[in-house]
Amino acid sequence: MRFIEKLRRRTPLGWLQLSHEKSRLLVALSGIAFADVLMFMQFGFQSALYDSNTRLHRRLLSDIVLIGSQTRNLQRISTFSRRRLYQAMDVPGVKSADAMYVSNMLWKNPQTHRETEILVIGVNADKPTVDLPEVNQQLQAIKLPYNVLFDRGSRGEYKETIAQIEQGKTVTTELEKRTITIRGLFKVGASFGADGTLITSDENFLRLFTRQQASSVSVGLIQLQPGADLQQVVAVLKSHLKDDVKVLTHKEFIEFENDFWRRNSPIGFIFNLGVSMGFSVGVILVYQVLSTDVNTHVKEYATFKAMGYPNLYLLGVVFEEAVILAMLGFIPGTAVSLGLYYLTRNATNLPMYMTVIRGLQVLILTMIMCAISGAIATRKLQSADPADMF
Repeated sequence: MRFIEKLRRRTPLGWLQLSHEKSRLLVALSGIAFADVLMFMQFGFQSALYDSNTRLHRRLLSDIVLIGSQTRNLQRISTFSRRRLYQAMDVPGVKSADAMYVSNMLWKNPQTHRETEILVIGVNADKPTVDLPEVNQQLQAIKLPYNVLFDRGSRGEYKETIAQIEQGKTVTTELEKRTITIRGLFKVGASFGADGTLITSDENFLRLFTRQQASSVSVGLIQLQPGADLQQVVAVLKSHLKDDVKVLTHKEFIEFENDFWRRNSPIGFIFNLGVSMGFSVGVILVYQVLSTDVNTHVKEYATFKAMGYPNLYLLGVVFEEAVILAMLGFIPGTAVSLGLYYLTRNATNLPMYMTVIRGLQVLILTMIMCAISGAIATRKLQSADPADMF
């Protein structure tokens, strides 16, 4: 209670000094807001990178996933023998083992007629293999030759195409130089690795992508019997299957994709570098403001020291300014970032959303940024000698 009472009676020197020079205060807040926007955008893109590239992974109806040993991620996938799925069925606790085919194919945008790459997924059309109700309700449609489902969340000019499909009209285009019919829609969304996705049956996939053999599988989806021990089945599969496949739990498969973008892709490094640059810019800007303030009022600080105020009190004034700058600069930085998130989300179809955790993360970094600037700016203050000031 005494501490709170002291705070109430304490003269807010930090705020008085900042508010006295309003133009300097506005410049400082603009700099901090700019640094916060840089950090928010880099964190947002980084989160969108991981979320967008694992959307399909999270939708797979499988307990265990088999991938080729040379697979790097879903867009850089290596195949393995379908025989491994038959061998997996012999393991106690395994209920089913289905093949999924994946490849980037060249297709013609039905609206603009421009050729571009799109991710094509071939699934077992006799049973649901993805947690997408729109897909599972249209499995019969993709059994028909050269029929596909189109991702309405794809990046590009597809508004007219989507409108036609929603009206029940037939839309045809070319995929790998073959005529296909888009029979329905679903939504997964674009990612950093693919602008869009088509889903069809495994038979249609093999018709379209003739270089893929039916015996060469991209992904194996394994479901377990009720009550089966996941880790025990994984251990048995690893010991029974050859080294040409990797055995991953569903969660490990998601992390495998994230790990590629985090460690083996330059994009992950670039986003981390962007956060560091934003933090560094903020430190420099706040230091310039606080250092100028200390130099301008160094005689007043020296007078305080001559009156018997300890260095700790004077340092507290500077740190008070740093905290005020951090809090006030964070508000416009957050507001601008919310607007940029909205614009980016609409322009790219990437999942750019503000979260409470990210807001707290940037706020803490802003406080640390201003505290470091304050610590650097107070070095001259500690060595100030009242006798030398007059």
